[in-house]
Amino acid sequence: MTTSPSASDRRVITLPVEPGLLCLRGLSPRRLRFEVEYGLERGTTANSFLFQQDASGGAPVLVHPPGASFATPFLEQLALLVPADAPLKVVVGHVNPNRVALLKQLATGWPETVLVASNPGAQVLAELWEQQRPGQASEATPADPVPLPTIEVVKQETSRTLADGHVLTLLPTPTPRWPGGLIAFESTTGLLMSGKFFAAHLCTEDFAEANRTSTEEDRRYYFDCLMAPMARQVETVVDRLDELPIRTIAPGHGPAIAQSWRSLLADYRRWGESQERASLSVALLYASAYGNTAAIADALSQGVARSGVRVESINCEFAPAEQLLEAIHSCDALLIGSPTLGGHAPTPIVSALGTVLAEGDRAKPVGVFGSFGWSGEAIDLLEGKLRDGGFQFAFDPIRIKFSPDLATLRTLEETGTALGRRLRSQHRQAQRRSTGGGLSESRTNPAIQALGRVVGALCVVLARKGDGPEAIGGAMVASWVSQASFSPPGFTVAVAKDRAIESLLHVGDAFTLNVLAAGKESGPMKQFLQPFPPGADRLAGLELEATPSGQPLLQEALAWLEARVSQRMECGDHWLLYAEALSGDLLDPAATTAVHQRRSGASY
Repeated sequence: MTTSPSASDRRVITLPVEPGLLCLRGLSPRRLRFEVEYGLERGTTANSFLFQQDASGGAPVLVHPPGASFATPFLEQLALLVPADAPLKVVVGHVNPNRVALLKQLATGWPETVLVASNPGAQVLAELWEQQRPGQASEATPADPVPLPTIEVVKQETSRTLADGHVLTLLPTPTPRWPGGLIAFESTTGLLMSGKFFAAHLCTEDFAEANRTSTEEDRRYYFDCLMAPMARQVETVVDRLDELPIRTIAPGHGPAIAQSWRSLLADYRRWGESQERASLSVALLYASAYGNTAAIADALSQGVARSGVRVESINCEFAPAEQLLEAIHSCDALLIGSPTLGGHAPTPIVSALGTVLAEGDRAKPVGVFGSFGWSGEAIDLLEGKLRDGGFQFAFDPIRIKFSPDLATLRTLEETGTALGRRLRSQHRQAQRRSTGGGLSESRTNPAIQALGRVVGALCVVLARKGDGPEAIGGAMVASWVSQASFSPPGFTVAVAKDRAIESLLHVGDAFTLNVLAAGKESGPMKQFLQPFPPGADRLAGLELEATPSGQPLLQEALAWLEARVSQRMECGDHWLLYAEALSGDLLDPAATTAVHQRRSGASY
């Protein structure tokens, strides 16, 4: 089982928001966990909000407590602010095993704790409170288990006036990923404590972001990882929040948004619309007892979405039957994942499987995935029933013990991308057959033909990230390359969204641009244009040199540049990267640059 990074560098600070209201911010400068949403590796924060007890003796209210990752420093800070004998109300906006582990410690230290949760959140709290996480069987069981505190259930949007005059509105915001979602809004300050919405994983002590662009890439990455597969539900939540008199959005992770929150709401809509416009879709059905199966689902979703295929994510524990049926009927491929609990699949998954067997189209590919602690019978059940039912599998069943590590997450993402590419290829072939196999209109368009005459240098982009056995590398052939600035010296390179190397080319990441020589380009082209299976190391077995900072470079290149990504711009199905050149060398002064001649601007 992969362990999380060390907790030694985690701490909690207190940030005053206004009199009587504090933000307790957990800080982790390093990647907190291995889930896909932490992939930018810029650390994270966990934001909680404390409405303090006033002179009248009203109970303090804690909104969005963190998970157990911050338990020790968080509870130490809370003890300085709230007496142990004080009644404490805790608004639980997100429920998972990590959160429940902290709540148990909190209930031990503050026996008068009352939990406030949405109806699904209360259900999950009750289910998780007595459960023991797989792999913990050897740990000593407490002689006196902590009893589940009283839960105030929020069944619909409600407002309550706190003793200090603050007015707190609680809005249930269920989504497939977070069925127990509960957002809090304080109307006198206009502060929206948005929980998982509008978050970003980066470590900062500043309460609010400096400007919109300073966190834009982090928030977009978080959206793509977690929000895109449930874009329809996210849009519904955003529409409701847009009606509130917001002044500041304070998410559960990352800095608050004080100046440009309206543009962030607009971004959420725009990012979601790009998903909804996709002509192909994959239905992703799952249940997740401890978050591990959900982490697998997130990585697969991320990979599928990169290929331009929409993902419809459905949590089978809470989705209505009609939503499940619609997804099964309308999708172009179907993935179903399950944990194994006590040697069995959860009842909602067994029920969903029955619906798939009864209603599913055998011509559409399926995939099976899941996590397990010991044996994985649930995955065997899904595979066996679907195979016996005549379904064709898109990939071999994915079986992961406990939680996926970094290498596995990368393989999962590329597995999703491979499925999306296959669906798009089949769709294009079907379109060509329906038009008699002739050239598509775009290829015969004179403007598209003219676009193809724009030539660029043939290059190989190489990147390596991380150290030791956890280091990952990537490579791609690039011809859409152009110098972009003199001072600083910089260039642009276009990277298709479904390229595996794209995940290594975010702002701040380093890479090398290896310019190929005319007449000597066939070897590198053959090496890096070949298909690679998901998770394969594109650099394995190659004789590569290294730049002074350790980035890989090709010995047979005409010239090389080591660069760092400075900006990224979304351009349809590509990302346009602007990179500043840091160092480089001309290896063959007598050679000329290889260029790529195309007949059409509709393909490479």
